Amino acid sequence: MTTPTETSASVSNYYGQVLQSSSDLKTSACCTMDAMPGHLKPLLAGLHPEVLERFYGCGSPLPPALRGKTVLDLGCGSGRDCYLLSKLVGAHGRVIGVDMTPEQLAVAIRHRDWHAERFGYANVEFLHGHIENLAAIGIADNSMDAVVSNCVINLSPEKARVLSEVFRVLKPGGELYFSDVFADRRIPTALHQDPVLLGECLGGALYWEDFRRILYDLGCPDVRIVKQNPISLNDPEVVAKIGMVKFRSVTVRAFKLPLEDRCEDYGQVACYLGSLPEHPHAFDLDDHHHFETGRPLRVCGNTADMLGATRYAGHFQILGEKATHFGLFDCTPGPQGESSVAGGSCC
Repeated sequence: MTTPTETSASVSNYYGQVLQSSSDLKTSACCTMDAMPGHLKPLLAGLHPEVLERFYGCGSPLPPALRGKTVLDLGCGSGRDCYLLSKLVGAHGRVIGVDMTPEQLAVAIRHRDWHAERFGYANVEFLHGHIENLAAIGIADNSMDAVVSNCVINLSPEKARVLSEVFRVLKPGGELYFSDVFADRRIPTALHQDPVLLGECLGGALYWEDFRRILYDLGCPDVRIVKQNPISLNDPEVVAKIGMVKFRSVTVRAFKLPLEDRCEDYGQVACYLGSLPEHPHAFDLDDHHHFETGRPLRVCGNTADMLGATRYAGHFQILGEKATHFGLFDCTPGPQGESSVAGGSCC
């Protein structure tokens, strides 16, 4: 059996030595660039070319409403998302990037002053450490407004520890928002240890239901899928090893809130005010809650809390309290794709 230390060393070697640019990747698992939201694409032009070249993430898991907030990026690599976040949080916000690979961090740190001069402020810090033990690098309890991660948690040999650390450092009402690779079944143990499959974000991919159970045990019974896309395995070597598994790149959001394990009906209504600059006409909480600006929508108690007890509160009008309970919310399960990656809640 491979130890967690050996697994981490394999990942660090793959991203620090084997890969020199995103073109070296064998699958689309780590670089689905078509997932980049339109409002973020113009910001890429302001980033250093080397930072972009050494990017290996899947999607762009950067939520809105971050102005002035403190955000932690797990597995920040060359710093691409940290520098995007630097623009999103603004001069009064703070961004902390954590990574265990010295070669990747060297790229990020080398261009920190370059970005600070270009942006007109310095608000990004990079720390060398393991995302399974954020306390060891000084990340305090209840200190983060949001935690993001871009196709990194699957690389960890101790995913439950990572997620436990996330919910430790998040403030009450804080948000975990990340993209990662999920599998439609549990990956055979022998394939966990394959350095190529692990480095390509496949060998360590979580089975969705195991991920859901981990969050449930951490006190988060309602996790939401924002979007998901199938991953193509185009390399013959990779297909020969793990072609029986179907993979998806999934963007997930979860909140540090006292939520219920089912969607309950309290007669509440939510109305989006259209006040987020990047979302003037509508806001999608997840893949089955589309809030059109100015149009009231009935919501369950959990959804009302996700909107009204977080940093999104100023952008929504929530009507109704929880004084009267009307039973289960009469909703339909979210859309399900070919794999077993389904909606995280009952509505």
